Amino acid sequence: MSNEKKSIFSRVDAVTFLLYLLLVAIGLLAVFSVVHRSTDPTIFMMGKDYMKQFTFLGISLFVGIIILWTDSKFFSSFAFLFYTIGIALLIITIFAGQDVKGSHSWLGVGGARFQPGEVCKIFTALALAKFLSLPETDFRSLKHRLVGVAIALVPAAIIILQDETGLALVYFSFFLVMYREGLPNIVLIVGFSGVALTLASLLVDRLVLFFILTGLGVLGGILLRNAIKRNVVILFLIIGVWGVGVGFSQFLVPFTFKHVLKGYQIDRIYSMLGRDVPEDYISASYSDEDIKKKKENASDYNVTQSKIAIGSGGLWGKGFLNGTSTKNDFVPEQNTDFIFCAVGEQFGFVGSAVLVLVYVFLILRILFLAERQRSDFSRVYAYCVASILFFHFAINISMTIGLAPVIGITLPLLSYGGSSLLSFSVLIFILLRLDVDRQVMIR
Repeated sequence: MSNEKKSIFSRVDAVTFLLYLLLVAIGLLAVFSVVHRSTDPTIFMMGKDYMKQFTFLGISLFVGIIILWTDSKFFSSFAFLFYTIGIALLIITIFAGQDVKGSHSWLGVGGARFQPGEVCKIFTALALAKFLSLPETDFRSLKHRLVGVAIALVPAAIIILQDETGLALVYFSFFLVMYREGLPNIVLIVGFSGVALTLASLLVDRLVLFFILTGLGVLGGILLRNAIKRNVVILFLIIGVWGVGVGFSQFLVPFTFKHVLKGYQIDRIYSMLGRDVPEDYISASYSDEDIKKKKENASDYNVTQSKIAIGSGGLWGKGFLNGTSTKNDFVPEQNTDFIFCAVGEQFGFVGSAVLVLVYVFLILRILFLAERQRSDFSRVYAYCVASILFFHFAINISMTIGLAPVIGITLPLLSYGGSSLLSFSVLIFILLRLDVDRQVMIR
């Protein structure tokens, strides 16, 4: 190994790398605890998921070493090319993809398969970092803001066509990056207002909500009456906001639930809210299979069993390999989307809290790395990594405890799966490589 390559490894941020290894190790133990049985003749059974995950880890570390050996300017120079390749793979998946658990988002290569949507997260992060770091990019202009939004949302739109809504939502995390780079507060206000109005329209009778919004509009007019006298535009602004709110809650949300969302998606949302699905939504959106599952109470079975498993862990947990729900397969997908259940049941509240803290420390460390970069490209990319990790971490744990609908979001570095582990590993190793050259102006 050359002195230059030795120097690169010596300058890798040890804290981030150790946190990465810690989470991967916890993930291997969690998958092992879910899959291993006392009747197994040996733990070294290559067909078991934990052995496959160990193989995926070896591949990820090998790719990580190659990344660390690569010139940091390579990632900036070919960012747009990678993004183009990612979009092409997503489009190919629409026509040649494989169906896996209701999702048409997988491509087969030989005997293996992978999700292009997972890989495209890396390419999108690089492309967004490249665009925002270009000297000619002025993110204060509407034109360049729309380009940034398009870079983030074009992959999401294609992934939605693959019936993989959960993975598509991850791409909205790039808005946090754009907000750091100067996206106006009004964008976040509009976004949170949309979420609030959607929840209100699902929880409150539409007529009651109409009168609430009207009352708020009248109250706003009264409070701003002096300003309205000076500038009548404010009055039209209040009327416009009221009109958008009414149209959104009274027409757009019902239309979406009746004609856009599928029955199982509606069921998950209302299950999270603890409400029964309205009959007009069932008649408009539910397939015969959705209705059958609803009658069997199968739609919220995963979340119910998940909460039972986590709650049964108590303060300290039942102990490693002693999880009843884990061992008896009560929680579906418990080594992928619901891997947090294995931690909660076996290590209790204390173990779960420690895991959450490790994630928080990792995200905060990445933000620290971001702010010490001299290059805009490296800083923006680091924020992309932090945002993706935060979105996955927050949504996955929220859905396992019933605070968010089940949308198929993996827990970073813990959930079983080669595509997921490799994509998160590549994200982090590229960041580590860029941080090695943090004093270099990368464009």
